Parts: sequence; C-alpha cells; structure tokens
Amino acid sequence: MASNLLSARNVEFLLYEWLDVERLSTRERFAEHSRESYDALLGLAEQLATDHFATHFRKSDEQEPTFDGEKVHLIPEIGEALRRFAEMDGFALQADEEYGGMQLPATVGTAASTWFTAANIGTACYSFLTIANASLLVAHASDEIKERYARPMFEGRFFGTMAMSEPHAGTSLGDVTTRAIPQPDGSHRVFGSKMWISGGDHEIAENIVHLVLAKLPDAPAGTKGISLFVVPKYLVNADGSLGERNDVVLSSINHKLGSRGTVNTAPVFGDGAFEPGGRSGAVGYLVGEPHKGLKYMFHMMNAARLAVGTAATGTASAAYLKSLDYARNRPQGRALGTSDQSTPQVDIIEHTDVRRMLLAQKSYVEGAMALTLLCASLLDDEKTAETEEARAEAAKVLGVLTPIVKSWPSQWGQESTSLAVQVLGGAGYTRDYDVEQHWRDQRLNPIHEGTHGIQAMDLLGRKILMDGGAGLMALAGRMEATIAAARGLGGEPSGYADQLKAQLDRIGEVTFGLVGLGEPDKIMANATTYLEAAGHLVVAWVWLEQLVAAGEKQGDFYDGKRQAGRYFFATELPKISPMLDLVAAGDLTAYEMQDAWF
Repeated sequence: MASNLLSARNVEFLLYEWLDVERLSTRERFAEHSRESYDALLGLAEQLATDHFATHFRKSDEQEPTFDGEKVHLIPEIGEALRRFAEMDGFALQADEEYGGMQLPATVGTAASTWFTAANIGTACYSFLTIANASLLVAHASDEIKERYARPMFEGRFFGTMAMSEPHAGTSLGDVTTRAIPQPDGSHRVFGSKMWISGGDHEIAENIVHLVLAKLPDAPAGTKGISLFVVPKYLVNADGSLGERNDVVLSSINHKLGSRGTVNTAPVFGDGAFEPGGRSGAVGYLVGEPHKGLKYMFHMMNAARLAVGTAATGTASAAYLKSLDYARNRPQGRALGTSDQSTPQVDIIEHTDVRRMLLAQKSYVEGAMALTLLCASLLDDEKTAETEEARAEAAKVLGVLTPIVKSWPSQWGQESTSLAVQVLGGAGYTRDYDVEQHWRDQRLNPIHEGTHGIQAMDLLGRKILMDGGAGLMALAGRMEATIAAARGLGGEPSGYADQLKAQLDRIGEVTFGLVGLGEPDKIMANATTYLEAAGHLVVAWVWLEQLVAAGEKQGDFYDGKRQAGRYFFATELPKISPMLDLVAAGDLTAYEMQDAWF
C-alpha cells in the first residue's frame, strides 16, 4: 500500500533514473555500498518513520513540551523514536567510519531523512541538529573534543544544539554579547543568554552539547570578533563518563505555532545556578582558532539550511498525499452537465479545480524533492568527485543553490500545504485532520535558519555579486547542458528548453545590470524578488532534468511526472517575467517608504 508520507517510487526515480547514485559506489568513500544497501536503508527509514515517528505526530502537537522551572518534559514517544533512530545508526549515516559512521552518500542520506520529516518534523529536528553539530566538530575541533563530544553524538547518546541568537540579536550576530573568559587550564567560562534554541534542554539524551557563539575579552567588534565554544550540559571526563552539571539552565521555553515536539528554549550560561569546579560560569571549550567562530558555524548553518529545505519538502509531501487520499474518497457533487440529481455523487478529485490544486501540490513537492536531492548530490561531488576541478565546480554551484534550497521549499511548501487544507475544505482547518498541523509546522520553515530576506541577501550579495558571478555562470553551464539534452528529444521537452533558455538569459542580463544601481541598499532593495525568481528558474530546470530522465518511458508514474512538469512550465515559470521586470527597473518603492508613513 502506498505511503501517505512520501512517494517511494518518486524517490527511486530521482535517485536511480535521474541522479544515478549507483555511480557513487565507484568512489573510494562509498565503495562498501551498492543499490542493495541503499534500498535496505530507505526501506528501513520508511518503516521506522511510519511506525515510530508518524504514530505520535498528533500527540506531540497536543501535548507540547513543558518546563517546571528545572526540567523540560517531553512525551516519552519522542525519546523512544530517537532511540530507535540511533539503533539504525541514523545519526551516523554519513559520518566517517572512524567515528562509527556508515559513510553513505549525502544523496541517499537526505532521501532517507525526508521520510522522518514527512512523518514528524518535531521529533526529527533533534536528529538533524545533532548530526550537524557533530559534523562541524569533526571538521573544525581538536581530536580531544571530537572524541568527547562528536563521537557520542554520532552514537545518539548525546544530542546537539546551535546557540547563536540572543534576545536582542537574532540574525545580527555581530551584536552578540555572550562572553567567554579564558581560564588557566585552557578552558573558558561562558556568560550570557541565548534565545530560540531548539532542543536546548530535555531528558531524552545523556548529555546536550551546545555550540555557543561568544566573544573573547580581546575580540574585535562585529562578526570578526566571534568565537565558537562547546558548552555541554554535563562536563565529560577523560574516560568519557559524565562529570559535573555545567552552569547552563533555562529561563523559559517558547510556545510555538507548529513543530511543537521540538522544545524551543531560552538558555542562560553562567548565572550561578550550578558551580562546576566550585564556582559559577559555564565551562566551555574553544573550537578551532579565536575569532573564527562564525566561519565555523557556517558549516552547521549550511547543513541546517539543507535540512530546512528537506523538512519543508517532507512536510509538504505528507500534506499533499493526505489531501490526495481525501480527494479520492470524499464524495461531493456531480460532474458538470449532469442534470439528474438522483445519480451518485462523484469523489471530489473528479472536479477540475480540485485536480488543479492537487497538480500544483505535486509540482511543488516533486520539484522541491528534486532540488534537495540535487544539492545533496553536489555535497557528495564537492567531497568525492574524481578531479579537483569537478569538486570546485560542484562547490560553486552548491554555494548558489544553498539559499535557494532553504527558501524555495519553505515558501512554496507553505503554498502547497495551504492548498492541501483547501482541498479538504471545511474539514481542512479542523484538528480532526492532519493537514492543519502540517500547515502550522510548515510555517516555521520560512523563518528557520535565516528568513527569506536573509537568504536573498546571501544569494544576491554574497553568492553572486561579491563572487563576480562565477557561481551563477557555473550553474548556468549546467542548465545549458540540460537545455541541449531536452532539445535533442524534440517535442514538448524542446519547447520547455526554449522557455527555460529565455528566462536564463533574462536573469543573466538583469543580474549584471544591477551593478549600475550603485548604492548597495538600492541594489539589494528587491533582493527577495530576485531570490523568488531565481528559485522558480532553478526548479523549472530540475523539472526539465526530470523530464529528460523520464524520456519516453511509459506508465502512470511517468505520465504523472510529465503532467506535473507540464503544469510547472505552463503556470509557474511564467511568473518569473514580472519579477525580473521589477528587479530590472530598480524599483525603490519599498526602499523609499518612511516610518512615519505607515
């Protein structure tokens, strides 16, 4: 029976018929794997997500975390699901063998992860944060820190967080005031408050490893003065056993719109609630070099941005499939032109507008899924491609796509989930059906790991203009190859290729024309519109890639794939033109709006 979380057939198509992940087994890092091991993992992920994550989806929303002033309490099913996730080595799927990892390709690991986000993002979030935290430490920390903190996280015994934002400084990280005071033994004492820290305290792991941005006494101003510290809930002895409770407590927890199973916290470091070593101050350990903390944290932030895109994709997928099931089983009305009211009602999927909403969802969900797996495949190529040139090219393309893979599934996954609610009509906004919870869960993704505005400034400012357009040109080169392949097929794919080529050329013209606006504020005034246009262009490209991979293969699956691609090119790609017109005109309406006029 087909799942109502994710289409296993679509995952199979994307991995094997489009991205050809089997080729990765020829690379040394993945030599122990094959399609057999990939399929076994994906099957296990589907089973675990269905049996142990989806089963408490509603309960974790209705019985959200509580804080009694000392401890955070979660429903037991969350800890049990994550324990089983650890048993399948879920925390270490992509980790090095040195740390007990399976060294799976990121492409396969991301596909497996999407099952869990579709089933229950509130529970899955704990694993994503932990994996990203441990991976950062492996990349940048000392061997001692890796052994004491990264290894237990890969084993699923310790969980991790990223502690960046503060009550007065959200994305303005240069303004953080958390302090780290050097100690004679080489450690530091950390003092300060953080806000919006997911997974910041609970009892479902032996320990919690906070990665904390703080400033040393001699730190230069702004982001150049930020350092990164490991601050555990419990200190860890040399033999790996747990030591004293560290001086880390919560001032409160936040009560969220959605994804309620993930506790969101306001931790305080060093207020004297505990006295490790006989005095106040949270004991922390410097990661890497002083004043390079933000650079290191981007390792985790970029992983988190792909994770948010994956979460948005999984959530939209579950809402789509549940609305599809409802539409197939909800009788209402009769076909247009039927005058005999004594005839049986038809299921609402027979009504054209319902099919329109379902087809839009399919185009968004399958486009987003293709985008997230493409970015994961670029991660694999960045690390393991045969030549240095190929690795560098993959890194360039991935750099441009990272803000898009975070923002596009978040924005259009929200639209897709909203359509799922609409398909159910009055039932859609009741808590008797899951789609309203998926809609609330989804609404967090456009904010997580940087809002659309932040991603827009990253894309246009850092990834394109500051880079001289190198990343954009590398991406354009890949698009041109797809366009050529589609033209070679003739028919509809050739027509889509012409549409994509016209919009690709236009976005290039508009991008390089922006420099003429002069002042940075004016150049960036329409950055969010630019991001949306670029996102739609990229998703049109991955749809064309899928259509090329489908070729002339026959069957309902391929016919459905072609129809969803047809919908995207007919309905969605044309939306780029007015967006680019606005950007090209250098419209300053929002820029010139004054506070008093509101």
